[in-house]
Amino acid sequence: MKLPAEPVEHRGLLAALIAHEQFRVDYAGTGVLAEENRYGPYWLRLVTPDAYEPVSREKSARILWGWAHQSGDPPAGLHAALQREVFDRLVTATQIFHLRGLGDEALPDWGRVHRDFHEFVLIDHSAGRITLLGPADDWAAHQGPPGGITA
Repeated sequence: MKLPAEPVEHRGLLAALIAHEQFRVDYAGTGVLAEENRYGPYWLRLVTPDAYEPVSREKSARILWGWAHQSGDPPAGLHAALQREVFDRLVTATQIFHLRGLGDEALPDWGRVHRDFHEFVLIDHSAGRITLLGPADDWAAHQGPPGGITA
């Protein structure tokens, strides 16, 4: 998502991101669906700008590296891709927001499909870019062989 030319405070940017058609994804492999009412492990209607909290670059990196290494060291190619697509963007972000846990009352009808779900919004004013990072895995992936993590 490109930042608008005129200055917008972060709540407005988060609201625009949430309203974007590409935000209609359940993180369960179905892609973007216009009528989707789930968002990752939550009901979409409960994901609001207030659900995001500012977070430091260091804390973001710690959470993301923990996720990426939960089943051991990733293969070299994946490690390089994570560095380029995720961690290099953390370095240039001027603001970082983390979707906080919304609690059990926000769980959709399919319950706890996602075992480990994180979402970060990186705002990079110098590049005029918003990046949405959604590393997640699901319970079903962990029922098979190790390394069944999807992102």
